[in-house]
Amino acid sequence: MPLSHGRPYLAIPGPSVMPDRVLQAMHRPAPNIYAGALVDMVDGMVPDLRAVARTRHNVAIYIANGHGAWEAAVANTLARGDKALVLATGRFGHGWAEIAQRMGVEVEILDFGKRAPVDVTRVEERLAADKAHEFKAVLTVQTDTSTSVRNDVAAIRAAIDRAGHPALYMVDCIASLGCDRFEMDDWGVDVMVTGSQKGLMTPPGLGFVFFNDKAAEARAGMDLVSQYWDWTPRANPQEFYQYFGGTAPTHHLYGLREALNMLVHEEGLEAAWARHARLSQAIWAALEAWGQGGPMEMNIAEPSIRSHSVTAVRLGAPNGTALRDWLSEKAGVTLGIGLGMAPPGDPAWHGFFRIGHMGHVNAHMVLGVLGTIEAGLEALGIPHGPGALEAAAAVVAKG
Repeated sequence: MPLSHGRPYLAIPGPSVMPDRVLQAMHRPAPNIYAGALVDMVDGMVPDLRAVARTRHNVAIYIANGHGAWEAAVANTLARGDKALVLATGRFGHGWAEIAQRMGVEVEILDFGKRAPVDVTRVEERLAADKAHEFKAVLTVQTDTSTSVRNDVAAIRAAIDRAGHPALYMVDCIASLGCDRFEMDDWGVDVMVTGSQKGLMTPPGLGFVFFNDKAAEARAGMDLVSQYWDWTPRANPQEFYQYFGGTAPTHHLYGLREALNMLVHEEGLEAAWARHARLSQAIWAALEAWGQGGPMEMNIAEPSIRSHSVTAVRLGAPNGTALRDWLSEKAGVTLGIGLGMAPPGDPAWHGFFRIGHMGHVNAHMVLGVLGTIEAGLEALGIPHGPGALEAAAAVVAKG
């Protein structure tokens, strides 16, 4: 008998759970898009977006998902024939590289596999070897959503500086902004991209590109940037419509305003980072306990390099898919697929799942997911160690 009739829970790494307040803020008639309250609201939202990115510099807002933000960042900084170095720690590093290649950029990928972070020594060596400074940009992700590895953004910046390389440093924070500590200015990031649907707790549809003066200079040297992707009028609009390259995404903006109220003005960014860290530790404690008596293991073994927004798990085929299906059908919980962890068509693909714990998430939501996972393991007869829920509860009980 299914016990899934009730409110479903989306425990995937984006789109994340939307707060009722965000959804209610969106539930209103269409506003005046030429003057008045909407215009004032967006003007007031820009400082809050900068606060979340920890930057005093520019932000451009696009009606797009994260892939659109990737393309916007490339379109404003790299011309056909330019070279970029991409540091890949999972599927999404490769995804950004593919976008750049389709736009005519010559890409070199340093691939660090699916279970390790960027090796800054290799980065420094490669950039030091680029005596002619052919690389115009270095691209990487803070959290790769597929593997759940968390890269040390500041350490990569230091490696670029030790090599004496002038390349733009561009970071994808789509899965980490608002969840893991990120300091754009203090860590020396020139361009950062993110989306609305994860730590920012707003439905998919808004992409953001933050950029500093060095990146703006690179844009000024470009001889062709299409009108839609050009970040200059979006970051410095003379008319309201220029924020968005046309009609404003009105109801997304209402939702985002409420989400920023919650994140910046009520909880506070530092507290949100601490909340994500503690809830992640509760999940890890449960996974470690289950793994003592069965095949379950976290994809990233070292806690210090695990994401605080998503955890990728190895369970062996066909257990990963079987568990996801059971939770969806019987308990109303959706876990994330094992994205990019095995080649297409390889049965090993069925051995993975991911738990999303980003944005609007708290203790009872996490403990509920863990409880249903344990029920699924029991129902399917998948071997697992005891004490997982007790271990997670003990982490939560620390305060």
